[in-house]
Amino acid sequence: MDFMTDRDVEKYMADGYVVLDGLLTSQECDELRQRMAEIVEQMDVPEHCRTTFSTHPDEQLNKQGNADYFITSGDKIRFFFEEGVFDDKGEFIIPKQRSLNKVGHALHAYEPLYKKATHSPKVQGIAKKLGLLSPVILQSMYIFKQPGIGGEVRPHQDATFLYTEPLGRVMGVWIALEDATLNNGCLWFIPGSQNSGITQRMVRAPEGTFPLTDFIGKEKTYDEQKFIAVPVKKGSVVLIHGQVVHRSAENNSEDSRHVYTFHIMESQDTRWSPDNW
Repeated sequence: MDFMTDRDVEKYMADGYVVLDGLLTSQECDELRQRMAEIVEQMDVPEHCRTTFSTHPDEQLNKQGNADYFITSGDKIRFFFEEGVFDDKGEFIIPKQRSLNKVGHALHAYEPLYKKATHSPKVQGIAKKLGLLSPVILQSMYIFKQPGIGGEVRPHQDATFLYTEPLGRVMGVWIALEDATLNNGCLWFIPGSQNSGITQRMVRAPEGTFPLTDFIGKEKTYDEQKFIAVPVKKGSVVLIHGQVVHRSAENNSEDSRHVYTFHIMESQDTRWSPDNW
């Protein structure tokens, strides 16, 4: 029996997202978390790399969009931190294991356990079920959503950052390595919003200019009442259409919400924008 059913495909196409239970076993989730703990323990963060991550346009331009560290991370493993984890001298004021927002963006290329999860038979079956002919992995991230300080991810569309022509060629694969709940920052979606196009793009600035990225278009305001919470169990995967509007709240709980996520693009008859970061 296929891991992804015809009904799952119908929901994904209608709502812009779908939850599939049991992509990973509990043990596989724990192994990915343990490997990340080892990576974090061994990390050596240069002073100039101590930057924060945000999806808010103004914050992103000020804090990371102008950072070469971010824009050149597509084929590397790099570290991005929550706000307020360093003092004015750039030293950690909390344990470094609790300081990170995410690690990205090429875990799938350089870390065997993450590569295995990314290219697992179930993931390949999902791509086949959705009719992808030539899927490629664009990027991968480990997201921590730290207890008590895990930051809000504002409403956004992945196509703002991963733009293709035509649109609709990118899908996020969001794997819960722990239960994602209403309390620790689960995802929220506006069902069907993938059908309304995009209003904003993050693009590379012209060579030789500063900052290194900019936003074009207008940031849209969304009706909070249209969002639907999507809590999921450990080991489940959420498939996210590149244009569906989604967000997550701050994590004010005592529980972390670790996630491994990556983006797949259908490369056949698709133009990947050279303006993408």
